[in-house]
Amino acid sequence: MKHNILINVRVSVIITTLLLILVPGKAQEHRTGGFDITRGLETFADIYRQIDMYYVDTISADTALRWAIDGMLMEVDPFTNFIPLNQQDEFRATTSGRYAGIGAGIRAMKDSKRVVISEPYEGFPAARAGVKAGDIILSIDGKDVKGWKVDKVSENLRGEPGTKFELKVERPGARKPLSFKLVRENIKLPAVTWYDIIDPQKGLGYIYLSSVTDDCASEVRNAIMDLKQKGMKSLLLDLRDNPGGAISQAVEIVGMFVPKGSLVVSTKGKLPSTCYDYLTPDEPIDTVMPLHVLVNGNSASAAEIISGAWQDLDRATVWGRRTYGKGLVQAVRDVPYHGKLKITTARYYIPSGRCIQAYDYRHRTADGAATTLPDSLTREFHTRAGRPVRDGGGILPDSLIALDTIPTMVTDLYYSDQFFDYITGYVQAHPTIATPDRFSLTDDEYTAFADAIAKTEFKYNGRSATMFAGVRQMARAEGLLDDEARALADSLEARLKRKDIRSDLLRHRSYVQPYLEEEIVNRYYHERGSMQLHIRDDKEVNTVKVKIKK
Repeated sequence: MKHNILINVRVSVIITTLLLILVPGKAQEHRTGGFDITRGLETFADIYRQIDMYYVDTISADTALRWAIDGMLMEVDPFTNFIPLNQQDEFRATTSGRYAGIGAGIRAMKDSKRVVISEPYEGFPAARAGVKAGDIILSIDGKDVKGWKVDKVSENLRGEPGTKFELKVERPGARKPLSFKLVRENIKLPAVTWYDIIDPQKGLGYIYLSSVTDDCASEVRNAIMDLKQKGMKSLLLDLRDNPGGAISQAVEIVGMFVPKGSLVVSTKGKLPSTCYDYLTPDEPIDTVMPLHVLVNGNSASAAEIISGAWQDLDRATVWGRRTYGKGLVQAVRDVPYHGKLKITTARYYIPSGRCIQAYDYRHRTADGAATTLPDSLTREFHTRAGRPVRDGGGILPDSLIALDTIPTMVTDLYYSDQFFDYITGYVQAHPTIATPDRFSLTDDEYTAFADAIAKTEFKYNGRSATMFAGVRQMARAEGLLDDEARALADSLEARLKRKDIRSDLLRHRSYVQPYLEEEIVNRYYHERGSMQLHIRDDKEVNTVKVKIKK
C-alpha cells in the first residue's frame, strides 16, 4: 500500500509539472496530430508507473523526468537545453566569460587518478602565486581530490570572490609538495587574445577574437585604436574557431566600420517580441580602411553575423573556409523550481536578407542527423554592391584557402599525457627560452623529442586500419575475397597496422613541431606568446598577407 501511494505521488508530480510546462491553457483543447496532450501525459505517467513497479532496478522520479525533458529537447535542436540550478554557474561562465576562481585551466591525466593544472592564465591568482602548468593537484583546502573528476575539482576551485583556501600540488621534479594560499577573485578572460601589426611594410594590423562575450566590443575597439596609433593601414580580424555569443556585441563590432544606423541583423520568430532589427548604435571609427576577416568551419553564430554583415555591406573581404552555419537565436527563460530553459526563439537574417542556418533539425536522416540544404536549392541574394551571395549554409568566403589534412596521429599526440609531460619536463630543464618571435626548436631538440615520445606508452588510433578491417569484413560477407584479393588485403592491412612512433614523428615533423613549439612558448609567455608564435607560421594568415595589396 505504501509503495502504491509513493508511486501515485511521483506520478502526480510528473503530470502536474508537465502540465505546468506544456499546457498554459486547457490541456484537452490542445491537440497535435490527433494525439492530445492529456492522453500523452497519462500515457507517460502509466509508463513511468510500470517502470517504477516492474523494472529490475530502481529509477527515481527525478531521473525519469530529466530523461523525459532531455529526450524531448534533444529532438528540438542542439541549442535548446534545460539548465538545472546546480549547472547555472557554469552556464553563466560560458556565456559571459566570467566566473570567480583562481584563473587556471585544468585537465585529467589519463594515466592517473589526479587532475593537473594545464594553464595558469596570465595575471590571475594562480599565475601570480606561482602555480605552474604540470602541477598535480593533491588537495583543495585540505580535501584530498584523488579520484575526483575534472568538473568536481573545478567546482571546488571556484567560489565566492574574496574567499581564501589552500591549494596543495605535486610538482614534477620537486622533492616535496608545494602549498599555495590563494584568494578567489572574479575572472574575466580577454576575448581579444592578441593583436599587433603583423606586416609593417603594408601596415596590416591583426586581431584575434576568440569569442563574442560580454564587453568584447570594447576590447576590439581598444585594440583598433592602439593599432591605429602604431600605423595600421588595414585590418585582419581573425574569427577562426570563434563560437559566437552576444548579438549586441557583434552589432557593435560591425558598427565600428560602417555608418551609424546601418542594419546588421534581423531576428524573426513566432512572437512579435522575437522580431527585431539591430542597427549600429554609434558613429564608426573608420569607414574606408580595408578590412579582412578570417573564418573557418568553427566560426559560428555571432562570428557569422560579423563576417556575413561586412560581406553583405561590401565592407570586408572574407577569407578562409565556409563557416558553421548557425542562424538560430536563443533566449533564456525561467522554469519552475529555479531552473532555466535556453530555447531557440528566432532565426537571424543578415543585411542581404539571407539566413545562413545550415542544418534543418525538423527533418532528420534515418540515423537521426540533421539534414542540410543542397547547394542547388539555396537561394541567391545580393550584397549592397550587387554581388551574388547565397543562403542555407554559413558564410562562404570571398577567397577560399585550402588547408593540408593533418594526420590523425598529430591530434592524438596533442591531447596525450605523454605530450603534456614532455613539455613539463622541457620547461624544468630550460629556465628561460627565446622570445616568441625568435623561438624555434633545433633539429637535435626535435629528434630528442621524437626519441622521448617513442620510449613512452603513447599509442595513436590507426583509423584507416580500423576502417579497412570493417571493409574487409563486409567483403568477406559478400564473398568477394578470393585468394588474390585476400593476399592484396593482407598486404594492405599489414601496412596500415605497422606503426613506428619515432619514424612517424620524424615524417610528420612539419605538422607536429608547430604544436610543440606553441605549447612550450605558452608555458613561458602565456597565450599571447603562443599566439604570436602561431601567427608567424600560420598558412592562412600568411596567404592573406601575400595576396592583399598595400
